[in-house]
Amino acid sequence: MPDPRFFEDLGPVTLAELAKVAGARMSDPAMGARTVSAVAVLARARPDTVTFLTDRKYAEALAQARPSGVFVSERDLDLVPEGCVALVTPTAHAGYALAADRLHRPRRHLGPEAVSRDAVLEEGVVLAPGAVIGPGARIGRGTEIGANAVIGPGVAIGRDCFVGAGASLGFALLGDRVRLLAGARIGEPGFGATGAAQGVIDVPQLGRVILQDGVTIGANSCVDRGAFEDTVVGENTKIDNLVHIAHNVRVGRNCVMAAYTGISGSVTIGDGVAFGGRAGVADHIAIGNGARIAAAAGLFRNVPAGETWGGVPAQPIRKWMREVAWLSKSAGVRKGSDT
Repeated sequence: MPDPRFFEDLGPVTLAELAKVAGARMSDPAMGARTVSAVAVLARARPDTVTFLTDRKYAEALAQARPSGVFVSERDLDLVPEGCVALVTPTAHAGYALAADRLHRPRRHLGPEAVSRDAVLEEGVVLAPGAVIGPGARIGRGTEIGANAVIGPGVAIGRDCFVGAGASLGFALLGDRVRLLAGARIGEPGFGATGAAQGVIDVPQLGRVILQDGVTIGANSCVDRGAFEDTVVGENTKIDNLVHIAHNVRVGRNCVMAAYTGISGSVTIGDGVAFGGRAGVADHIAIGNGARIAAAAGLFRNVPAGETWGGVPAQPIRKWMREVAWLSKSAGVRKGSDT
């Protein structure tokens, strides 16, 4: 279930209504009155949820989860287990997205007061002019909130933290001694989109951001909330200005990222990993403990622990440097032969 501190539950809703919302056909219309309370990805699905299946290799996970309903294409209809109602549509992921919009709504701060009466501020919290604190937010002792910073509903901030001017936080849990510099954006929706009958639509991002103790996020850097799971930045990790961390990323402890680094979704980063400026990392890969990624590298493969990689596409740095040297030498020989 999405965290109720950040999302309102709009259910339960009948499967018949969800089928209508998504333009799907029910495999068993007689089960239209069955209700569900939430959407869930397959790994989190349970009997009172609706999920989706777009890849046949996850058929076993669907069989084990046994949700109340599942959005599937006609091609995958045979994979739906007994007792689970199929919501048949050519765009199963879009069906899930539309169901998520119907069942869950992000909480908002709509009250007239800048600091909600429901917010809890411990002794010694300092609020600069223009700071906005949403309902249900909790801020620990000795924390400073800069001018025009926005703390969204339900956000929890630990003790002795600093939130710079114009920063915004939503859907986030922060430990102690966390520093967010000016203009940082924490908890905005990750880049989730899918094709639907009406064109490309956004997929609701129902996860959170967790920043552990001692994390620093630089000016104008972005850490997106998870699609369903959490985006996590581990203890004492230091992130430069203008860095982007996408949804579902898990960053270990004591990592460093220089400016313009971009981490795509669902990347797993071990402890003590270092990124040079403008390094780019493709989605769904793993980087081992103590690895180093050179500046401007383009990473498309898993990196073993302790290795240093560089280049585009990135590879072990000595191999990359030998290739660069060979190309430079070859280019010189070719130029000499032409003259």
